[in-house]
Amino acid sequence: MNWKKALKQTLLVMSFSAVLPAMAEVGFPEKEELTFGFIKLTDMAPIAIAYENGYFEEEGLYVTIEAQANWKVLLDGVIDGRLDGAHMLAGQPIAATIGYGTKAHIITPFSMDLNGNAITVSNDIWKKMKPNIAKNSDGKPVHPIKADALKPVVEEYTEAGKPFKMGMVFPVSTHNYELRYWLAAGGIHPGYYAPHKGDTSGQLDAQAFLSVTPPPQMPSTLEAGTIYGYCVGEPWNQQAVFKGIGVPVVTDYEIWKDNPEKVFGITAEFAEKYPNTTIRLTRALIKAAKWLDDNNNANRPAAVKILSQSNYVGADYDVIANSMTGTFEYEKGDKRAVPDFNVFFRYNATYPYYSDAIWYLTQMRRWGQISEDKPDDWYKDVAAKVYRPDIYAKAAQSLIDDKTIDAKHFPDFATETGFKKPQQHFIDDIVYDGSAPNAYINKFSIGLKQGDKL
Repeated sequence: MNWKKALKQTLLVMSFSAVLPAMAEVGFPEKEELTFGFIKLTDMAPIAIAYENGYFEEEGLYVTIEAQANWKVLLDGVIDGRLDGAHMLAGQPIAATIGYGTKAHIITPFSMDLNGNAITVSNDIWKKMKPNIAKNSDGKPVHPIKADALKPVVEEYTEAGKPFKMGMVFPVSTHNYELRYWLAAGGIHPGYYAPHKGDTSGQLDAQAFLSVTPPPQMPSTLEAGTIYGYCVGEPWNQQAVFKGIGVPVVTDYEIWKDNPEKVFGITAEFAEKYPNTTIRLTRALIKAAKWLDDNNNANRPAAVKILSQSNYVGADYDVIANSMTGTFEYEKGDKRAVPDFNVFFRYNATYPYYSDAIWYLTQMRRWGQISEDKPDDWYKDVAAKVYRPDIYAKAAQSLIDDKTIDAKHFPDFATETGFKKPQQHFIDDIVYDGSAPNAYINKFSIGLKQGDKL
């Protein structure tokens, strides 16, 4: 053992001896030196803040944080052990566990945020959409803007023999499902996947053709004319506004109010091998998330300053601040208050709800990534394998016991089922009940239903 590691362990023992007995019940971390991955998006903030504010070190964890080139590289890094954990698309642990794309048992003890995405179109497409959009008395567009306004534009391109191309960040990303949801709600078919036929393009029967573009490349790809619009997280929608190349038309908050976004992913093997480490990293992330939302987002300017560093998101302070500090700019000059555009802690944002996982599974089935019907119990069983509120509850309860965070900020763990009440705030007014996934799938006019096969 080298002297630095010996010193770290000595300091760790000294610090632990000073804390309350409830804290000691968590136990020493079995693995202290960790490497976490992330993609350059503002919703990686809990990891950056846990590092910069010393929350990882408070838990005896010595963390290295590394930006990853894309979501596949990030996922592969967690699976092969190069990364101990990572900022992940919520669909990634679910898809890996059921074997879509890559087979690996990935879990999440921590949901990283709510909302945070938007759909942006090029200036040319926006000009074509505007005549189809109602105006407020001040002449500005009425929001939310539905895809109904885009449908005549897509039809115009189709009639001219030009495929209408749009970008999203990954086949199992929230962005893919949100973009598809918005398009389909406006009568535009975003296409099917047919993995059982070897077709993973997601473009079968499509009227709008969706393909993968890494988040930081979205604005330049739009500017080049390769795609006509995209769905991505911040700051890459606001970047289009600042560069004058596109207009965000709808936020995911308007598509599905307070929708779950990213998660922190680790392998099931890691959690089993290092249970104390897992609880401690969850504690650190919970503390970071709370700090981000404390006092009506009072800490956001400080967070933006951190995120603007090149080793984190690396976008200009003003670009990141445009959404992180409670506003969102649509058309240039049309800045509106959206205090919940980024939510990191309030509304139990960090709790890994089974119903959130099930929603992703319903969309995988709706668009053919899950080729065959599954009974309702299958959806619930998969959710329970991937989303781990039991780990979260242990971490949260220890924070309550050592008086770090008050119990009022968490669900009542004695009665919590992991299922949210039926959710009504969708752009198409369809109600989602996570306890009845097949009934939910059958409500949509566009998409596979029970019994459908491609």
